[in-house]
Amino acid sequence: MMAKMSELPLPLIEDAVRELMEAGLVQRDSGSAIKRSKARFKKAFEVHKHHTYYRLSREGELLVRSIDERWLEDYFDSLFSDGWRVVRALAGAKSFNELPKEFRDDKIREELLLHRFITPAGRKTAFFKLLVEFLGVG
Repeated sequence: MMAKMSELPLPLIEDAVRELMEAGLVQRDSGSAIKRSKARFKKAFEVHKHHTYYRLSREGELLVRSIDERWLEDYFDSLFSDGWRVVRALAGAKSFNELPKEFRDDKIREELLLHRFITPAGRKTAFFKLLVEFLGVG
């Protein structure tokens, strides 16, 4: 489901989940049933799980709580030069081609492609749109 929603390749998702588990930020959810409130389209009060579910570990929850604008700025700037400004600009633009001129160079385009923020045609990816929505940027 993560691969489907983000439109990222399944092996990339599997690697990311494995790395998050190794870092102690995510863990498998060991419960065997989901209460009706989470499975709204089912008639039974409880629905048994048929897939692998994950949740944040305590360490993961603490990390997520520590994320603020300064943390995001440092993180995206560590990915590529002026990363946070580029991400914010791309969030507000329709595509790479509509970014301000200062961000439309080949090096930035390659970084955005590498991190799967844009498609080869310059459109924002589903992954980037979900990321921006989660971060509340734009």
